[in-house]
Amino acid sequence: MIGQTLTMIGPTIDMIWVGRLGAASVAGVGISGMAVMVVNALKMGLFTGLRAMVARFVGAGDTKGANHIAQQAFVIGISLSVLLAVIGIFLADQILIVFGVEPDVVAEGAAYMRIQLIGSVTMSFALIAQSIMQASGDTVNPMRIAVFFRLFHVALCPFLVFGWWIFPQMGVSGAALTNVISQSVGGAFGLWFLFTGRTRLRLTLRNFYLDRDIIWRLLKIGIPASVTGMQRNLPYLVLVWFISPFGTFAVAAHSIMQRIDGFIRTPAASLGSAAGILAAQNLGAGKPERAEKGGWLVVGIFTGVIAIASVGIWFWAEPIVRIFNSEPSFVEIAAAFLRIQITGYVLFGFIVGLSMCIDGIGDTMVTMLVTLLTMWLIQVPLAYVLPNFTRLGVYGVQWAIVAALIMRAAIYFVYFRSGRWKRKKV
Repeated sequence: MIGQTLTMIGPTIDMIWVGRLGAASVAGVGISGMAVMVVNALKMGLFTGLRAMVARFVGAGDTKGANHIAQQAFVIGISLSVLLAVIGIFLADQILIVFGVEPDVVAEGAAYMRIQLIGSVTMSFALIAQSIMQASGDTVNPMRIAVFFRLFHVALCPFLVFGWWIFPQMGVSGAALTNVISQSVGGAFGLWFLFTGRTRLRLTLRNFYLDRDIIWRLLKIGIPASVTGMQRNLPYLVLVWFISPFGTFAVAAHSIMQRIDGFIRTPAASLGSAAGILAAQNLGAGKPERAEKGGWLVVGIFTGVIAIASVGIWFWAEPIVRIFNSEPSFVEIAAAFLRIQITGYVLFGFIVGLSMCIDGIGDTMVTMLVTLLTMWLIQVPLAYVLPNFTRLGVYGVQWAIVAALIMRAAIYFVYFRSGRWKRKKV
């Protein structure tokens, strides 16, 4: 949980410093950040197969097999990173123009997106290293690495954004470059831990060969998880179409909400990921009866904590959003968005926690279908109807998000309780 929270801090620190540059910078970096989150969800989803298979091999006591799985994951990560770099170089401006935002928003956002996508290889290595260590049962070393490189990020970011000391003033480009540099440091340390045996599973490239069967098995689990992760983020990017007619302040407020949502979601996702790894190891050890307990524990812990935290969010919504930008119109819209979203936060234990647990054992098709159904048949249509055909205005978009979350929570509760996921083979 600490490690994932620190991972979320990076883009949020970017947004806090960029907020000093004005609403256009906030909106541009916010939209680009959402696009980058879609890309990161794609990569994280692909590595769901890595986590599930490594955890099962570790549970079965087969470290040689786990090492072979990890070798093939590097092939997937490098190939995807090259593709994303090409997209970043040639299509960053065009992606932002599609959403109908103002030209100054496009200019700021494209610079941020281009650097992030070109530097995506650093994120891939960091994710692979983190996934392998966590799947083997080691969450402490990834946390230590995250603490180190995020402190480095926090220290470096304002120097590159504002041109402090000997550094050039790079604005939003400086924020993006800081992220890439810090991820490079984190990825390098992660690989060093793995290849020098400073974690539970020591990696080696000895006897490496391209194993198409293993790559297909990794992708077979990972592609649905990637689609799920992208659909958790892509519709929020699509909502920019419905929000942009309400002005740059509304777009900036929507962008900030995704950062805050990420912070709230992270503890549930981290606990759910831990429950999924334990469930996968127990299934690999032939103990399905022990695999379910963690999921329900996640729901209980997270729901209890967030219910208490929601009281603070309700009363201090304005001070929270002023951390990013203090312009009155922005604060008014963002604070209202935040209060509406409290309903969704209380359900994150069921939605994020249970879905991550199900993904962790390799049953990724269900979460993909649930996400597709609720996002595209509930959230997106309502996000068009409520602002345009009711008196809710721009706030109708946020209520559409909440409606989809309620449906998703109900479906995951029923499916997890059924226990069908325990029979999943990988």
